[in-house]
Amino acid sequence: MADTMKEMPTKYDPKEAEAKWYPYWLEGKFFNAERNAEKTPFTIVIPPPNVTGNLHIGHALNNTLQDILIRSKRMQGYDALWLPGMDHAGIATQARVEGRLKEEGISRYDLGREKFVEKVWEWKDKYAEIIRRQWSKMGLSLDYSRERFTLDEGLSKAVREVFVRLYEKGLIYRGKYIINWDPETRTALSDIEVEYKELKGALYHLRYPLKDGTGYIEVATTRPETMLGDTAVAVHPKDERYQKLIGKTVVLPIIGREIPIVADDYVDREFGSGAVKITPAHDPNDFELGRRHNLEQILVMDEAGKMNENAGAYQGMDRFACRKQIVKDLQDQGVCFKIEEHIHQVGHSERSGAVVEPYLSTQWFVKMGPLAEEAINKQKSEERVAFVPDRFEKIYLHWIENIRDWCISRQLWWGHRIPAWYCGSCGEMTVSREDITTCPHCDSTELKQDNDVLDTWFSSALWPFSTLGWPEETEDMKHFYPTDVLVTGYDIIFFWVARMIFTGLEFTGENPFKNVLITGLVRDAEGRKMSKSLGNGVDPMEVIDQYGADAMRFMLATGNTPGNDQRFRWERVESARNFANKIWNASRFALMNLEGFTAADIDLSGNLGTTDKWILTRLNETIADVTRLLDQFEFGEAGRSLNNFIWDDLCDWYIEMAKPHLYGENAEAKKTTQSVLCHVLDQTLRLLHPYMPFITEEIWQHLPQSGASITVAPWPIVDETHHYPESVKQMGLLMEVIRSVRNIRAEMNVPLSKKVELMIKPTNEEAYSLLSQGEEYIERFCNPQKLEISLSLGVPDKVVSAVVTGAEIYLPLAGLIDIDKEIARLEKDAEHLKNEVERVNKKLVNQGFVAKAPAHVVEEERAKGKDYQEKLEKIQVRIQELKN
Repeated sequence: MADTMKEMPTKYDPKEAEAKWYPYWLEGKFFNAERNAEKTPFTIVIPPPNVTGNLHIGHALNNTLQDILIRSKRMQGYDALWLPGMDHAGIATQARVEGRLKEEGISRYDLGREKFVEKVWEWKDKYAEIIRRQWSKMGLSLDYSRERFTLDEGLSKAVREVFVRLYEKGLIYRGKYIINWDPETRTALSDIEVEYKELKGALYHLRYPLKDGTGYIEVATTRPETMLGDTAVAVHPKDERYQKLIGKTVVLPIIGREIPIVADDYVDREFGSGAVKITPAHDPNDFELGRRHNLEQILVMDEAGKMNENAGAYQGMDRFACRKQIVKDLQDQGVCFKIEEHIHQVGHSERSGAVVEPYLSTQWFVKMGPLAEEAINKQKSEERVAFVPDRFEKIYLHWIENIRDWCISRQLWWGHRIPAWYCGSCGEMTVSREDITTCPHCDSTELKQDNDVLDTWFSSALWPFSTLGWPEETEDMKHFYPTDVLVTGYDIIFFWVARMIFTGLEFTGENPFKNVLITGLVRDAEGRKMSKSLGNGVDPMEVIDQYGADAMRFMLATGNTPGNDQRFRWERVESARNFANKIWNASRFALMNLEGFTAADIDLSGNLGTTDKWILTRLNETIADVTRLLDQFEFGEAGRSLNNFIWDDLCDWYIEMAKPHLYGENAEAKKTTQSVLCHVLDQTLRLLHPYMPFITEEIWQHLPQSGASITVAPWPIVDETHHYPESVKQMGLLMEVIRSVRNIRAEMNVPLSKKVELMIKPTNEEAYSLLSQGEEYIERFCNPQKLEISLSLGVPDKVVSAVVTGAEIYLPLAGLIDIDKEIARLEKDAEHLKNEVERVNKKLVNQGFVAKAPAHVVEEERAKGKDYQEKLEKIQVRIQELKN
């Protein structure tokens, strides 16, 4: 711990502090949870970033909020665990590595599965190290001793355990279904990995000829290339137009296949011609209809989105090139008789951006109904997960109440390989927790493991408990589970939050977290979503290099209201940096006046002055506010409360008012002021530490205190012995008087250095007493030539005046003021007060407000209205005096 002012530079250097304190914290193991049975646990698991690249500004926001929570809870005496880790991100990471290989002119198939996976592990190791460096630059207090990765050995064991248990329970099954297919990455996608975009397309009207030659039936489609796989035409059973056609057949144009006309309630009689083409292998609704009518399923495309052998002459063509050619051919044959513009929603792969193809494929699925039912029931009980803001609970419930089965297999090489083996001898399939080499059905060794891997979200869904050692009953699992808070974005409520709740309930019997704090996006200054295509992204590391981690963290946290987006503005980062400099300069001043002062010298039992009592009371109020607001996840409001206290109360008022005592000859007054200043600065730094860890540690280490690090210093608590409401009232009046005098001087262009006469007329005895006791502060801050405070003040002509709560202020500025300008200024003040009186009156006549608002709030509004009215009347009198 530093003990002299010489060691505290005149300017704060964020780079130096950040380079010094993070290694110190790690070496001291201050971030490591103790698993102490005597402490209440508080657990957060980090939403694991993908090992696909660098962290972005959204990660910086999310991580900063988690760090504020965990640091404050650690200081409050909790056994606080913030568990770090990363996600293997199957599709995204494999695509990145394949892209790199493509630049070298090779593909994964050239390498083979084993060598390719080795390449991906190399990528993972590189980016995991980059992410750790970024975590350290942001100052995150993570327990690295418990770091996990979704493909590490322990998590792989948990994944297999979950897969086998769900399979044995009949909740995992394998079947042929229409799934969302990404032709670019050549893998299945779950419903929520598909983004729908409104596109301008076309609706193609076709005539299919009846086999008996008696005419034709009209159908319409947006994807004419799929007609090659049509196996029926469907009409509504009650549609009178087609009653005689049901059961007949049509000849499929180009292909020449004979297909039936079937009746099904699914068909909308009002849309188009009321007849629809049915392609069971390329449309989810057609697939279901086809099952009901035992229709053939004909795939006409391959996994790359090219037409296959079932497409006849179009084999080998890209699906969109085929569309153009087939439309031309159908027009030439007179089959396509009309094309009209059509706006529709088209699914795109969230990962690759490719247009998603509904595709018939054999995949693995999780039966979600029973899992969703359990989650819905739990959410209706007292053990529900609390969503913050609570509006997101409705979004979550709406989704799980309408959930579909989850396709969990992916046609990739990077990920958790599905633990199913197929026997080449007996044809049986075996699902196993362990790798097997012999078929349990026939003892054959001709076994082949399923080629597919599990959806990334399958392993991520287990994150809150798999990271703590489940399925083993570890000490960490017993102590730290369930976790307390999950901090995540609203964009992955379905992907991740819901699935963690499903699996947590199914495998641990408890919700995996008590609270879900939903954050918004960090947008650019114009409110646009940050993206590579717009080039408007912000690298948090560049922000840190320019302004320091503390400035970035404070800016992000105070720009945040739960669930809402915020805009990134560089001027806000600069403002946060200026705040850090303000703290630094105030602390330097304090420490210069604490030379030789030790922690043992702090004594708050002496003869405290008005300002001392006021700042101690304001400290108590700030401690209570910040603690309460952090518990409510109101990071922005808590940060603003701290900013106001530090900038206004501590720096601009208390330190300025403390100078006469610090510089004076009265040793007792000096020691009391030093004690208060040292105590308040220490407590303030502790409150600010979760937001700005580096600067607070740097300053705290110079303070007279005993402790290894502010990271483990006890959190401030309200001290009721230093609660002085009268001092708050007195300081409130003094500050209002001083501000008013300074404002008048500024408006009248009378510099503070020029002495003027100051007259104050209190409105009552209490105000007179308060102002008289604070005379020395009025003298110091207003610099009057003569100060008169009197209840029976005679007001001279040619004065500038102001009205505050409890007093009228007059500055005789004869020869220095323009009467007309003064009248205009007072009229402006009067207009403002009129508006305030009207606003309050409207509230008070609103029965809805009076009936619903708490009684103390209504009383506060009445008091405000009375105060505004009194001020208004006094200003109106003064205006009249000047006009006469």
